[in-house]
Amino acid sequence: MMRLRHMPLLCAALIAAPAIAQDAPAASPPPSPEEITNRDTLTIAAGGAMFPDYEGSDDYRFIPALAVRGQYHGFSFTTRGLYLYVDVIPEGNAKIEFDAGPIAGVRLNRTKKKLKDDVVDLLPVKKTAFEAGAFAGVTVHGVTNPYGSLAFRVDVLHDFASAHKSTVVSPNVDFSTPLSQTTFVSASLGAEFVSNKFADYYFSIDPSESLVTGLPTFNAGGGMKNWKAGLLLNQSITGNLLHGLSAFGTVNYSRLVGDFKRSPIVSDRGSANQWLLAAGLAYTW
Repeated sequence: MMRLRHMPLLCAALIAAPAIAQDAPAASPPPSPEEITNRDTLTIAAGGAMFPDYEGSDDYRFIPALAVRGQYHGFSFTTRGLYLYVDVIPEGNAKIEFDAGPIAGVRLNRTKKKLKDDVVDLLPVKKTAFEAGAFAGVTVHGVTNPYGSLAFRVDVLHDFASAHKSTVVSPNVDFSTPLSQTTFVSASLGAEFVSNKFADYYFSIDPSESLVTGLPTFNAGGGMKNWKAGLLLNQSITGNLLHGLSAFGTVNYSRLVGDFKRSPIVSDRGSANQWLLAAGLAYTW
């Protein structure tokens, strides 16, 4: 994904700029990148998502999904899963710009009873982690065309509730560009680094839990939890991604590593390979 404020805005215009110029009167040139990225906008997306029953599971469940993104007077906001990001640095016209702002959301890993895996379901239910923090990064514009961008971002989140009570650090790289007037694509790479507290809370098996479940005891240590890659495709239905109805689809893959891959709830009962699939409709004002 691209810089947060650019996601709903860069989708409509360029690679096909020569075609736009041919179809439009000479007095109506295609909108410039500045005109597109500086406009106020709101996009609401709704659909469905399929994701692991718990982190490390090889069982999947389907739920309805909702996402919101937009920009108002240069300040942008977007949801990423169960987290809200707000970029507090106003939009400018420089080729290289900085991004920063707060993040807030929840982590619902193993917070419900009746997991599909009967053995993992015997483990204690985890508390909801209420996480807050910030992100910072830099975006380079005009990478492949005037509307393409390459963004580097680091997210830092801390659980301020009573779940894992620790900090998660996530570096990310996002590339985004329109493929035509009606098609937009975004690709991302990232990783997550966690503390011993996080690893122990979600991935360790203590002697009492081993007795109940039959799983071997395991003491998970912190470090790099996973690496991940994602792809998003957005296709206009009404003919203009800057306004109107569009369809989207996204696929995200992550691979648990280290102690997180070796935990019995993953190696014995689940899988280190984790997928998230989502699709639906979006409307942009």
